[in-house]
Amino acid sequence: MKQMMLLGDDAVAQGAIDAGISGGYAYPGTPSTEILEYIQRYDAKSQQLHTAWSANEKVAYEEALGMSFAGKRALVCMKHVGLNVAADPFMNSAITGVKGGLLLAVADDPGMHSSQNEQDSRYYSDMSGIPCLEPANQQEAYDWTRRAFDLSEELELPLMMRLVTRLSHSRTNITPDAAREQNPLNPSSDHCQWVLMPNNARVQYDKLLRKSDALQRISEEGGFNCVTHNPGARIGIITNGVAYNYLMEYLGDRAGDYAIFKIGFYPLPLKSLNDFISRYSEIYVVEEGNPVIERKLGEFSGLSKPIRGKLTGDLPLSGEMNQDHVRRLFEPDFQLNSAVPELMANRPPQLCKGCPHRYSYDALNRVMADHPQGRVFADIGCYTLGALPPYEAIDTCVDMGASVSMANGAYHAGVSPAFAVIGDSTFAHSGITPLLDAVKGDFNIKLIVLDNESVAMTGAQESLITQDDLVQLLKGIGVPEEHIVILEALPKNEEENTAALRREVEYEGVSVIIFRRPCLYA
Repeated sequence: MKQMMLLGDDAVAQGAIDAGISGGYAYPGTPSTEILEYIQRYDAKSQQLHTAWSANEKVAYEEALGMSFAGKRALVCMKHVGLNVAADPFMNSAITGVKGGLLLAVADDPGMHSSQNEQDSRYYSDMSGIPCLEPANQQEAYDWTRRAFDLSEELELPLMMRLVTRLSHSRTNITPDAAREQNPLNPSSDHCQWVLMPNNARVQYDKLLRKSDALQRISEEGGFNCVTHNPGARIGIITNGVAYNYLMEYLGDRAGDYAIFKIGFYPLPLKSLNDFISRYSEIYVVEEGNPVIERKLGEFSGLSKPIRGKLTGDLPLSGEMNQDHVRRLFEPDFQLNSAVPELMANRPPQLCKGCPHRYSYDALNRVMADHPQGRVFADIGCYTLGALPPYEAIDTCVDMGASVSMANGAYHAGVSPAFAVIGDSTFAHSGITPLLDAVKGDFNIKLIVLDNESVAMTGAQESLITQDDLVQLLKGIGVPEEHIVILEALPKNEEENTAALRREVEYEGVSVIIFRRPCLYA
């Protein structure tokens, strides 16, 4: 078939479309956002799929699970920290199992290019018992996505595919295969499978445990792992995903001097790994992410030969892998040069020119200048840049929705005023529930919702609640109507906006101040 030039994210999306999915579910988050955007572009022409953005990752996963329950195939996508939000249904879906094929595509972010941490999603696979695929290139991402749905239905389990930033956001040619039809509607009638009361859950958990032999067989024989033996080699190298590419780029023509075991499927193929390790006097582990494989090798009984990798300090524990790191593993005297040539003056990220958040922070800073004992708790979005000069307006940014929750806790500790700053989309994602706490307890917190009518940071996706719908929701959960204040984020309104904020600081209770103005680039 005709080749297609695709991002890694695009390859997953095309693979899922060609596998016959009926729906794609996601919450936008770099580096996974482009997967659903690709499916949406496809569906704009075909009108055959459900492709709307979900309120958050937990909702996305549960919606995908509902489609699977109905017998149809579903793809759910998120970044690694989004899997924390979706962890409850993800873990329990290993117990329920699936009917229609279900694949979770989760994109990790080594190096924290756009994230709060570097967590490795393979730990979730190990903890849940849900198998994980880890492609090394875009063709594998496409092929394995297609195959994952067949495996999911064969095993009656969800599958995970782990991507990383460099695979998600690099582009190359792939060769697609013929598309299959969508599954017919065929809802499950096995209530014991899906109703996780303790008696049912125990039965389902035993079923999950009994699948371990099948998973090991797939890992050993399924073609996802690739072994190149070299009887004359002293060193055997175990690697994974995109780390394999860095390794091969460094070795070049010398790759034939080593034995190489590329991991693409978890749980690990223990029998093959044991055989591989037994043949070579020294083992190197080159993996992108946490030392998941290296730690597993340490669990092998009787393993006495040296293993070099992240746990021995031969490779860095943090950041992205690169060719220089691999070189230093083979050439310990090689000095890493982390200095970047100063070709131009450093320019930190900043809010766009004319961004409405600029004028919201101007008013907030004027108010907080009168209250040095107060604190401002912020959230995940463009407005996080308010932490940087010239604003330096916020004190925290931890995770989605934490602005409201932390303001609640700080109020309990005696901080006053306790401001929370959150965007309209993040408020819909996970800001509503902590606000319910504040309203129920009549906490003295001041919530600023920056309503720019989009999920601006990740590409201006549609926000689920904005404008008058947002106001009606706030009234419905009990925020006093007279303390729902709507302001326009314009420089000419700075005096008026500052005065409104000062009035709400004087009020002893929950206030919600909405700064409205659309994102200029949405």
